[in-house]
This record gives sequence, C-alpha cells and structure tokens, in this order.
Amino acid sequence: MNEAEEVKETEPTEEEHVEEPPEEESELTEETKEIEETAEELEAVEEPEEIKEIREEGEITEEVEEEAEEEAEEIKPEIVDERVYTIPLSRAWITPRRKRAPRAVRLVRGFIERHMEISGGTEGEGEAARLVIANEVNEKIWSRGIEKPPRRIKVRAAKDVEGTVTVYLAEGD
Repeated sequence: MNEAEEVKETEPTEEEHVEEPPEEESELTEETKEIEETAEELEAVEEPEEIKEIREEGEITEEVEEEAEEEAEEIKPEIVDERVYTIPLSRAWITPRRKRAPRAVRLVRGFIERHMEISGGTEGEGEAARLVIANEVNEKIWSRGIEKPPRRIKVRAAKDVEGTVTVYLAEGD
C-alpha cells in the first residue's frame, strides 16, 4: 500500500491542473501589438527630401553599376593566346597500375609547358605558379580511378597577359 500512496501523491489532482495558455496568449497579443505599433511608427517617418531626389535621379544605381563593372574588369584576365590540344596519355599506361593517373597529370603539365612556351629553366618554384590545371581537367583524368586514366584528353590552354597558362577541359569533352 505504500507504493499506491506514493503514486497518488505524485499524480496531480484535478484542482492542481491550472491551465496557463490564456496568460501566454495575452503575452503574445501584447508583443504583437508592440510590433504593430513600431511598424506604424516606422511607416510614419518620412525620408528627407534629398534622399528622395537622389533616388528619383537614379544616381545611386549608376554609381553601383560603375563600381561593379570596374570590379569585373579587374577580375577578368585578358587572354593573349588560346589553343585547343588533344593530349595523348598513352605513355601513362606504361607505368604500374597504381601510378597511372598521377603520371597522366604530369604528362598534361609537360605537354602544355612545351607547347605553350612556358620557360621551364632554372626558375623552379616560379614555374608552378605559371601553369594552372583546372579542377575539371583533374577530375576528368581521375574519373575512372587511379588505374584507368583516359587514353587521350582534349584541353583548352589559355595564356593571359601575365604569362600564366590555365588549362581547361575543351568543350564537347
């Protein structure tokens, strides 16, 4: 019987159940009233005449457009030379299976250095910054895994004003 008494003590009686939702609803309605009042106050505030005139003239939009055009020109590198090559990667298949895709990437790098006249002399580290292989070319070479790179790949090499050559996947490949 002790257990039954304990259970009865923990269970709330009907009188103890007091519903509080009406209080919460009143709080919510007060908050919504405050929000509506602040929104009405903001709508009542008028813009100064100078701002209205500037917006009507369209000066703000013109300035923003000019800045965007200048930034776009800075970002776009000017292409001096652009060529499309089909690079044979059959020599990559001579190496052991687990070294074929890395060798194919090195073959692409060597081919582009020879054909796009990148000075590969004694500079060493400067050479790496002058040739950029796009991620899409790398993904194409590695698409079938390390053991089975493609036999050939068609790429587009673009040289900009600074002499940096970027290799992209040719369209249609």
